[in-house]
Amino acid sequence: MVIAIGGVLIFGRRIRKEPPASNDLSVTVLKPICGIEHELADNLRSFCRQEYGQHQLIFGVRDKNDPAIPIIETVIKEFPERDIELVIDDQIIGSNYKISNLANMAKYAKHDVFVISDSDMRVRPDYLTRVAAPLVNPKVGATTCLYSGLAASGIASRLGAMFVNDWFLPSALIPTMFGKLTFCFGATMAVRRTVLESFGGFSALADFLADDYMLGRHVVEKGYDVALVPYVVENIILEQDLKGVFLHEIRWARTIRSVQPGGYAASVLTEVFPLSILASIGAFTLGASSTISLLPIVVALGFRLVLHYSVCRGLTSGNSCGAWLIPFRDLLSFAVRIYSFCGTKVLWRENEFVVLADNRLKVAK
Repeated sequence: MVIAIGGVLIFGRRIRKEPPASNDLSVTVLKPICGIEHELADNLRSFCRQEYGQHQLIFGVRDKNDPAIPIIETVIKEFPERDIELVIDDQIIGSNYKISNLANMAKYAKHDVFVISDSDMRVRPDYLTRVAAPLVNPKVGATTCLYSGLAASGIASRLGAMFVNDWFLPSALIPTMFGKLTFCFGATMAVRRTVLESFGGFSALADFLADDYMLGRHVVEKGYDVALVPYVVENIILEQDLKGVFLHEIRWARTIRSVQPGGYAASVLTEVFPLSILASIGAFTLGASSTISLLPIVVALGFRLVLHYSVCRGLTSGNSCGAWLIPFRDLLSFAVRIYSFCGTKVLWRENEFVVLADNRLKVAK
């Protein structure tokens, strides 16, 4: 927990430094879209308002009847000065439909750097400048960004955002403090076209659930670095109920377990609040006084509060902060962790898949 807090504070200082001014690289932004995300139009507009040099935007859908198409077309008309294209193509190259969508869009890409970002992400006008800057270094084959949760409305959405902010963000920073990054985060993956093609292009990712993890690993295996950009993308989170929160987090948990089984199992030690409850129960059972028995819970909550507000003040917009939700949020995370070991099925875009041992996806029967 102390390491996580330190990582958050250090990364927050990096973000506040003056952004790089270089924008010499030509960039194509690939936005895979499936259905209507909450505030989709505003998310897409944020990518159309980039203060960057030569760049192209491609929005892609697989289904010609996708309800997002009218929204995309409206946004494109709002920015006639931008180089924006909508690609509708239902060709499938693997069980990961998002990667099939990206492969279809890539056929129309004009530039040699691809920036890939999901449709529920929102960015500031300096986004492309930040993301592209490290790629000026020929040793860097890919760049990636962390993301924070921005709750739309309701308790379920706030709990979903807190999962991203209080668990994902700090956990993702810990490996970067002890070595080079060897994977990417799906919020943003920027990769040179030549590097992508060197390991087989999008086809090499087409059957994997953790396509971001696999992209980064392929880049590193080819001898390039993956750079973590000092920038945090906003992930707009709308959850209708606790069931939706639980199912989304089960997919994330089983994804991580499939690519890093040892690390995922060991990371149970980060569940400080649930473990402190077990420790308190154990102490009381062994005859400790009530005051001594409650001490682990008090200490654990103290550390959680420090972590929670460090992230809220340094890495997020702050709308998803809520200390009073921490106990419930942490108990829910513990339940997700336990249940993640009880199967291999995940629900993704209303489709059910089985996650195989090597992280490949298979359609569930």
